[in-house]
Amino acid sequence: MRLRVLLCCCVGLLTYQATAQTTAAADAAAAKVLAPKKQLNAVRITEAIKLDGQLDEASWQQAPMATDFIQNRPNPGPPEKHKTEVRVLYDDNNLYIGAIMHDVSGDSILRELTARDNFGNTDFIGIFLDTYHDKLNGYGFFVTTGGVQMDCRYSPAGGEDFNWNAVWDSRTTVKGKDWYAEMRIPYSAIRFSNLPEQRWGLNFMRQRKRDNQAFFWNEVKPAVDGFVNQWGTLEGIRDVKPPLRLSLTPYVSGYVNHNPLTEEGTRRTTTSFNGGADIKWGINESFTLDATLVPDFGQVQSDNQVLNLSPFEVQFNENRQFFTEGTELFNKGNLFYSRRVGATPIGFYNIGDTETEKVVKNPQETRLLNATKVSGRTSKGLGIGVFNAASNDVYATFRNKETGEERQQLTQPFSNYNIAVLDQSLKNNSYVSLINTNVTRFGRTYDANVTGGLFRFANKKNSYAVDGRLVYSRRRGHVFHEEDLISDRDGYKYQIGVSKISGSFTWGVNHGIESHSYNPNDLGILFGNNNISQGIYGNYNHYKPFWKVNNFYSYFGLDQSFLYKPTLYQKTNLYGGANTTFTKSFLTVGFNFDVNPINRDYFEPRQSPLGDYYVRVPANGNLGAFLSSDYRKKLAWDLNGGIRVYKEEDRFERARRLGIGFGVSPRYRVNNKLNFRYSLDWSTNRNQMGYVNPSSGDDGSLSDQYPEDAAVLKEFPRAVLLGRRRVVTVSNVLQAAYTFTNRMSLTVRTRHYTSTVRYLDFARLNPGGDEAPVAYTRNRDNTFDAFNVDAVYSWWFAPGSQVSIVWKNAGSSFLQANEATPLYFDNLSNIINTPHNNSVSVKILYYLDYLALRPRRA
Repeated sequence: MRLRVLLCCCVGLLTYQATAQTTAAADAAAAKVLAPKKQLNAVRITEAIKLDGQLDEASWQQAPMATDFIQNRPNPGPPEKHKTEVRVLYDDNNLYIGAIMHDVSGDSILRELTARDNFGNTDFIGIFLDTYHDKLNGYGFFVTTGGVQMDCRYSPAGGEDFNWNAVWDSRTTVKGKDWYAEMRIPYSAIRFSNLPEQRWGLNFMRQRKRDNQAFFWNEVKPAVDGFVNQWGTLEGIRDVKPPLRLSLTPYVSGYVNHNPLTEEGTRRTTTSFNGGADIKWGINESFTLDATLVPDFGQVQSDNQVLNLSPFEVQFNENRQFFTEGTELFNKGNLFYSRRVGATPIGFYNIGDTETEKVVKNPQETRLLNATKVSGRTSKGLGIGVFNAASNDVYATFRNKETGEERQQLTQPFSNYNIAVLDQSLKNNSYVSLINTNVTRFGRTYDANVTGGLFRFANKKNSYAVDGRLVYSRRRGHVFHEEDLISDRDGYKYQIGVSKISGSFTWGVNHGIESHSYNPNDLGILFGNNNISQGIYGNYNHYKPFWKVNNFYSYFGLDQSFLYKPTLYQKTNLYGGANTTFTKSFLTVGFNFDVNPINRDYFEPRQSPLGDYYVRVPANGNLGAFLSSDYRKKLAWDLNGGIRVYKEEDRFERARRLGIGFGVSPRYRVNNKLNFRYSLDWSTNRNQMGYVNPSSGDDGSLSDQYPEDAAVLKEFPRAVLLGRRRVVTVSNVLQAAYTFTNRMSLTVRTRHYTSTVRYLDFARLNPGGDEAPVAYTRNRDNTFDAFNVDAVYSWWFAPGSQVSIVWKNAGSSFLQANEATPLYFDNLSNIINTPHNNSVSVKILYYLDYLALRPRRA
């Protein structure tokens, strides 16, 4: 009997295990398959809709309802418990969305106010539209319980791009335990084909912030590659004509600037007044022209200036709206770095005082004359984009020290920047693209051209894909103000990859080459060419809750690179990481690591051509971790830290290299209108070996004008100087925001950055990576400080119309040798007491829409 019972138990256990495995396998297979496509019909109306968030017009009750939303996070799959009801109406000019979000009680509906395009601690409802139904590109419109608007574009190149702004209107109300949203989206805000009957991709999203839950009408599965391809469809829109999309947004602005560092004999307080306009013109139903005439970007957020010890330039964020919105086509292939347009003049760094002349003025920015974008997508899925911008001549001014006479020297010739893009959307979330960028400079200098082709082909099941690119760069002409021909005249880059793109486990392999003369940097950005790289990577993600966590995400990979010419080993990198969120506390934690054997850094010595000189980097490993608490709490924290340990060098009696860093960022929400955020980042690199960073007036190399340098150069004429140094960097950012209404806000952001470099000893770098100690006595220590205040008051007094008042305070200092100090509070005191530039500006934009201004027919 006991044996029989035991056998029955074993059979039952095996049966249960087999069933569980079969069920798990079935669930895993289902998670990789697109959800069934839902359909919703829009209803044409003739009565006027009053946008008040009430939904009391009879038309709303007659329209079909989208409901039965499916949870996407934190637990993908279950249906929503608190119903969402959305209806769509339309007329000849607008699309209307009415939504009712049911909840437990009014207290469960969170409603923090924020500035436009900022998600706060609040619920929201959103609609997604794929107006060409290509399953790749789309629009998103969101409104929060407090009436704050957010809008974005979706594309393979730009992902989810909230820099895009449209002119539309919305209202929300809270009634008992429900909240209502009413949205009016003019057809002029979107683009669609001129067909008798429209068929658009459609989805809705609801966020219930109380439980950190997000729901979609048409289920969006995280294990399926893509987002737009997982939307349902909107039917029933008939006999709608794309309108004449013509709008003018003129602006006027005034500035008062006080610069205490201005040369004697010139005004320290200056004023200026500017005027210009932005124009949007719908050329046809598919294409739009965007132009800015005499643009004014003086109110954009200040750049985060840093001390750059690397051999590569610093990449700054783009804060100018014209270059951030609607640029998804131009960002294909990452060949466009918009900060090149209106950048520092190419001759800026060649200007300096002489024995007889003093530099009075040397502008750091190139003023744009105009910029224009034409972009759109046909009904066949062909995206076409053309970008063009022109900048005027820039001159530096010299003054004779004896006579006082002034002369000007050209630092930037009149220049034209152009981009052309063709992007064909294909079936199965695939595409092919062609991109060309061109910079033409007038006068005796050089021009640059880059042409690239891209492709991505996925299989019918959307489970595997192959992608690649081929790019050719061409430069012709002379170095600015010199007789030498420009270098890097012809170059190329290619990359090919194969990947598994859907499922819990995804992977990919890739290989690429950037030739030694490939240079896209006249209108793009590349930190280093002359590279052969290959890698393999994988991801394992568990999207459903298990144990005590909501999910689990992990990644891992192995990369290796060589110089292209000559073909020499550079580095190998093994890396990985994971993160998860706990179910009850919504505490997110994660870690990352990487391991590197001995690497060769051919770029750090700043020698050309590459290959002879390199800095040996000992084998090292990094371990980092982060923690992020629940943002629904009034007080929330973000913490991160990491340590990189290097192997001791057998060649020298040096202390072991070590890198340590941490960051802490608390945020406190006083109420639904006022919040504070603070971030502190600290890092130190001990016994780092690197090229001696430049002092004022030099490039870091040895110079005969210094006796200490001359002594070394006399013995070693081709000496490359390295320094063993300790680098300590501290960054503090404090931001306070008060939102008066969903259309009026005040933000104050203060940033202090300091970085100190202290050299311990020096070495001479020889070909082949050998280093030899050198008796070098010149003090190369330095400290860089930067301080900024950006205070912005913004009021959207009408759709598309804004008043902004901005105060900027900025100062920086570069202390060298004995003046440099490693003490943080000494640096803070120094930068505060350094004279700062102050600017106060007022700018008024007014949106004029032709459709609203045209005479109405009787």
